[in-house]
Amino acid sequence: MIDENEKTPRDEAVDKELDGVPEEFRDDSDEHDDEVEESLDDALAALRGDLETAKQDVLYAKAETQNVRRRLEKDVQDARNYAATGFARDILSVSDNLARAVQSVPEALREDEKLKGFIAGIEATQRELDKVFGQHGITRIASTGMPLDPNQHQAMMEIPSDDHEPGTIVQEMQAGYMIKDRLLRPAMVGVAKKPD
Repeated sequence: MIDENEKTPRDEAVDKELDGVPEEFRDDSDEHDDEVEESLDDALAALRGDLETAKQDVLYAKAETQNVRRRLEKDVQDARNYAATGFARDILSVSDNLARAVQSVPEALREDEKLKGFIAGIEATQRELDKVFGQHGITRIASTGMPLDPNQHQAMMEIPSDDHEPGTIVQEMQAGYMIKDRLLRPAMVGVAKKPD
């Protein structure tokens, strides 16, 4: 059957369905189809925009999560590497006192048979302490004969000298130490200067 107004074939099943529906409720116009199509296109565009936004949000969230994970891994590694910093700093004074004890023994007493074993024991203890420091990444800072490095050395005095360049360390008053790549204690040093 062909509608006289539009001259397009119509489906008989559709006509049967529409029987009894008043004409004002029947909308056979293409305008309605265009409006529906436009609203569907708008809705589809909005959904696509929302999808892109959601994808970006997911990417940012993944990146942030990865950054947080890396920071936490670094914090855990730092905690492992530097957990003993306070204890190491405290034990350095024990090491200093042990070194002073060994240095203060006169050469004449070192040859005495009664004290020889005692002095050897103190020296062995000092070597063992240095070995344990090395196992835990605690190393002594080189200073004598080196140029002053304010990141590792603390200049305590200037010593007039013709033999050394100004700024060269000529005396170490207290040894400095590093723990891994961090300063544990600066070396206290005397620095050469030009004589007056």
